[in-house]
Amino acid sequence: MAIIKVNPTRMNLLLLKKQVKTAKRGHKLLKDKRDGLMKTFMEIIRDVKRLRNKVEEEIGTVFQHFLKASSTMGKTEIENALFLTTAKLSLEVNTKNVMSVHVPKFKANFSGKVKTFSPFFTSGELDLALDKLQEIFPILLNLAEIEKAAESLAEEIEKTRRRVNALEYRRIPDLKDTLRFITMKLEEMTRDSLVSVMRIKKMIEEKEQIKSIN
Repeated sequence: MAIIKVNPTRMNLLLLKKQVKTAKRGHKLLKDKRDGLMKTFMEIIRDVKRLRNKVEEEIGTVFQHFLKASSTMGKTEIENALFLTTAKLSLEVNTKNVMSVHVPKFKANFSGKVKTFSPFFTSGELDLALDKLQEIFPILLNLAEIEKAAESLAEEIEKTRRRVNALEYRRIPDLKDTLRFITMKLEEMTRDSLVSVMRIKKMIEEKEQIKSIN
């Protein structure tokens, strides 16, 4: 711990007491914020795990359909079929406030058609693969959204944790040590003043006694 460089006066003593009170209040608020962020973060992590498992399972199904389509269609045929698509996607990115943390909010706007090829010249497995991709795309978007939210919350939790520790293990102890130091100095000054007053009083009394004798 360290003593803050400040003159040991009663005014500074009062100011430091106010600073300790403010620091303690700030410490409590930051701890409450940290705990709230942690609770929200853990809820989001559970959602991430659930969605990731679902996406991995669905993507596996898509790959299986593509592999089956590839076994009956050539690479060029598949590429030509997919090249004809008129589907377009635009992505809107907004933010929402979660405990003073701005997290992303994605919105996808689709237009056109994914499948514009003739079903008579392509494998039904290709249709199934593309249908499944369209089905899981909103889940992928939601997964990306909450993973980014988890990342932002993790960064805020770390910043809040550092601020809590700085107050708990540095700022508040330093203020308290300085308060004790100033209190000790003021008491010492008071004792010195009292001793000086007593000496002066004794000197005056001695002079009065000498005058009375004379």
